[in-house]
Amino acid sequence: MVSTDRFLAFAAMSLLVIVIPGPSVLFVIGRALAHGRRTAVATAIGNVFGSYLLVTAVAFGIGSLVERSVTIYLTVKLAGAAYLVYLGVQAVRHRKDLKASAMRTDQASEPRGDLRTVLDGALVGVTNPKGVVFFAAVLPQFVNHSAGNVPLQMLLLGLIPISIGLVTDTLWGLTASAARTWFAGSDRRLSLIGGAGGFTMIGLGVTVAVTGRAD
Repeated sequence: MVSTDRFLAFAAMSLLVIVIPGPSVLFVIGRALAHGRRTAVATAIGNVFGSYLLVTAVAFGIGSLVERSVTIYLTVKLAGAAYLVYLGVQAVRHRKDLKASAMRTDQASEPRGDLRTVLDGALVGVTNPKGVVFFAAVLPQFVNHSAGNVPLQMLLLGLIPISIGLVTDTLWGLTASAARTWFAGSDRRLSLIGGAGGFTMIGLGVTVAVTGRAD
């Protein structure tokens, strides 16, 4: 199985990559600013779920195909970018409705609403170019092929960045939602922060679309 040295080395590599804010982190922050703590946490959970789908894809050989194929890679990247822009536009359009939403932030919401939020986060996580590159290009380097059970090794190693990401994304979301609580004291301030969250997601979507592989 995976040796302790490889395990610790991959954990260190994962931490270095995750501490640099990418699409998933910025998406969680944008959702936290626009909708509050509950949505931020659900989005973080969705993000790590989507990211682990990438780990699973790499473990069974699909991820390497995405990484090697320019067409497939661009399709995945642009789909994620378009969805980010769509969510950002929706946040900007409904920024004046955030006062009522803020009052319900800590109250129970419809289960389908939570599920939809998790799915939104999962879609962004699974189409995150940073995640595709990391899991397809970096993860396989830490597998001990001579030990066998390569897919299982990848699935176990993949839990490391997933766990780190869940903790850091949640902390980012809670921090952003705490700032949103202060803004909730004023309709105008809350509208501004909702718009800022929306524009953050739009800008993030554009950035994801125009950056990445040069080939």
